[in-house]
Amino acid sequence: MDESAHPPPVEELVKLLDEGAYDDAIACLERFETAPTEERKAALEALRRLEADGPTVGPLLPSLTPFFTDGERSVRLKTAKLFVAVSERDPDAVVSILPVLTDRLADPDEFYFVRARAAEALGNVALEHADEVASPAVVAELQIGLSFDEPEVKEKLAKALADIALGDPDRLDHRVPNLAEHLGDDDELVRYYLCTALAAVGCAAPEALAEEADALAARLDDENDYVRGRAAEAVGLLACADGGDSLPPETASRLREGYEDGTTFVRGRAQFALDAMDGRERPSEGSIEVGALDGLRATTDEAVEEITSPDGDGVCPSCGLSLPDFGPPMCPRCGSPY
Repeated sequence: MDESAHPPPVEELVKLLDEGAYDDAIACLERFETAPTEERKAALEALRRLEADGPTVGPLLPSLTPFFTDGERSVRLKTAKLFVAVSERDPDAVVSILPVLTDRLADPDEFYFVRARAAEALGNVALEHADEVASPAVVAELQIGLSFDEPEVKEKLAKALADIALGDPDRLDHRVPNLAEHLGDDDELVRYYLCTALAAVGCAAPEALAEEADALAARLDDENDYVRGRAAEAVGLLACADGGDSLPPETASRLREGYEDGTTFVRGRAQFALDAMDGRERPSEGSIEVGALDGLRATTDEAVEEITSPDGDGVCPSCGLSLPDFGPPMCPRCGSPY
């Protein structure tokens, strides 16, 4: 029997990466392609753990692409999660496999969690490489999915759109109506990400928001404070461009109500919008204050963490989603067991 045809132990793969022997690790990984499903999954899980607290597996990504088209759905999902982990730590490494990610995103027959993770990885890369990620086809695929996809996928699609806007707002300035169309989505994370995307566009081209002023102003009454705050920020950016002429007449009263009754996040942004409507000066370029792109990037992760934080029983301990009473013991948003 030819022992070389059999996959080595997972520990050998990890050891090679620990030693920085990437060429040998790639050869080792290739032998897992024909291994039994559980062994393929074990190798991918080991790589994801390593990415979290060990040497990056970024150099292996091209060799991991066969696992992303594997016949087993569970293998594809583990590969997608690994790609997300790498995109968070080393987005430069993921640029080489962007076509693979976009193919998975665009495949209507793909398992929706795999598509969601592909979108998430694309968004993470877009923060640093928007020009390479945000092709017209990818942007169109993301926004079309907002109308038709599973709720769990829509969150990742909306996040990817926000990441593209945060990476390069000019990429979405002509997509404002498409984004605003979904500002009333039932999912508060979708609403938050889309308000963030529109606020990012407003940092570069505030006049582009004028056509959707009514939709943005409507979010000033959103039940979620972070959605309200981002909407106020976008409204303020629009007012910086036209003094509030395109906004509904009741906008100022809505903003004052938000200032009086809202959280710190809402109050600061409501005040920014009220100041803009009164003709006060917009923050300077490079500022991390309200109304600036750096400020949006600096506060988005914290806002999402607050939105998704568990607030009682019946929620996912990993992402905070309200859990269904029936079904498999796996969160429908993030896939975590509970």
